[in-house]
Amino acid sequence: MENEWIIELIIFIIGICIGSFLNVVIYRVPKSENIAYPPSHCPKCGKKLKPWHNIPIISYVLLKGKCAFCREKIPIRYPVIELSTGILAVLIYKKCGVDIYSTITFIVFALFLALSMIDFDYKAVPDSLNLLALTLSFFTTPEILENFKNALILMGGMSLIRYYVSYFIKREAMGEGDIILAGSIGALLGIKLSLFAIFIASLIAIFPSLYNRIFKKDFELPFIPFLTLGTFIVWYFNDYFLNLWSKLYG
Repeated sequence: MENEWIIELIIFIIGICIGSFLNVVIYRVPKSENIAYPPSHCPKCGKKLKPWHNIPIISYVLLKGKCAFCREKIPIRYPVIELSTGILAVLIYKKCGVDIYSTITFIVFALFLALSMIDFDYKAVPDSLNLLALTLSFFTTPEILENFKNALILMGGMSLIRYYVSYFIKREAMGEGDIILAGSIGALLGIKLSLFAIFIASLIAIFPSLYNRIFKKDFELPFIPFLTLGTFIVWYFNDYFLNLWSKLYG
């Protein structure tokens, strides 16, 4: 279509605006703050931001990454989250088009992104966002009951692994947040593809985990970011992974 790029641009703009809202969620929800009030303000000086200070990505560039009032440095993650959400919106559109199911899928992945950033910061995630993602994941396809069943199976399997591994290593092997997220993955992907997603997430996490253990002496690695990345890779290339499953297991 000749106007396809215009549609993609509009979707990208909508995506980065949602990414701007995600930044508010990521910052405020773990602190149990209201996400709507008070309006956006600098966390350092407390000054209320003007509308032109809140333009996704553009404001960061124009302000040279600093608060317009106190010149406090603005974390680079803010435009990165906005850009990532915009790209996410376009990729989902290119794969699924626009309908109620693709819209819900986008919201679920946007929540995954927020949960990933919160997990990086706190090594824990708020149940409110995690359960919202789980609930919405049931409605990402018309097969709602099947999605619900797959979520239960994945959560049960992850819980079983958690109890056994925790017993043998004498410490918590997996957080409850990971188990809830596993339910969302099961609903999104089904059982077969979920196994690929968890495997890919584990592979990606190997080197960061080794780095944490060797150089930081930290044995706790936030796993939700890797689960999110693994899930999106498998979801986006689901046909490839389904064919791979057929070749491996018939």
